[in-house]
Amino acid sequence: MIDVDSIAALLKSVAQQELLPRFAQIEPGVKADGSLVTEADLESQRLVAGRLEQEYPDIGFLGEEMSAQEQASLLQSGEPIFCLDPLDGTTNFVSGVPYFCISLSLIQAGRITHGIVYDPVRDELFTAVSGKGAFLNGKQLLARDSGLSLKQTSALIDFKRLPPQLATRLVTEIPYASQRSFGSVALDLCWLAAGRVHLYLHGASSLWDYGAGSLVCGEAGCPVTTLEGGELFVNRLVKRSAVGAVDARLFDVWTDWLGIAG
Repeated sequence: MIDVDSIAALLKSVAQQELLPRFAQIEPGVKADGSLVTEADLESQRLVAGRLEQEYPDIGFLGEEMSAQEQASLLQSGEPIFCLDPLDGTTNFVSGVPYFCISLSLIQAGRITHGIVYDPVRDELFTAVSGKGAFLNGKQLLARDSGLSLKQTSALIDFKRLPPQLATRLVTEIPYASQRSFGSVALDLCWLAAGRVHLYLHGASSLWDYGAGSLVCGEAGCPVTTLEGGELFVNRLVKRSAVGAVDARLFDVWTDWLGIAG
């Protein structure tokens, strides 16, 4: 039996004690793929992994800061796995931009069943359990028709990872009213579920980036797919594009504009 409240308390404790004191205070290293890593990422992962392994010895643990070989082996095992991003938004964290989080999902039988995302700056806890809804600090998140046209919406768009032709079309045709890019996939998806933005588009994110946030969106009723129109989650080490909207009607309009088959 998964105790979501207990795991959420663990993530909150680690984020408050290990991430916040280091916020904008440390120098990063650079991983082989060019992304940043800090002692905050590593210590956060170490602490969460140790506690989860004690509490749930029959569930595997996959962390972003593990080797690709270890990650692939865990996914191929077919066993239940906790999947952790110990610090999503590392560039923001290092630069002093207050938009980052710790994010954990549970993968069971080829699907994400639990998701927890904690933003320590705002003390905002997003949780979701498959079939039981999504919540922000205990208040249920429910998608409602925004009543907006596409031209009235605000969009979270990560241009860096989009196909160049699509990125060019977005900046020349500008289908929405305004556009932002904040730098944390997990929080981006949770903010979509909370109705703080209306559209979402990202060209390539990893399982630990989108896992928990995608479940929060799904349980809130915010549709999310890939640019190809497929399911966002796959139980493999492949980066996935993501397209989402705050309600089903806008999702249809947005994906139609993008040319995604329904």
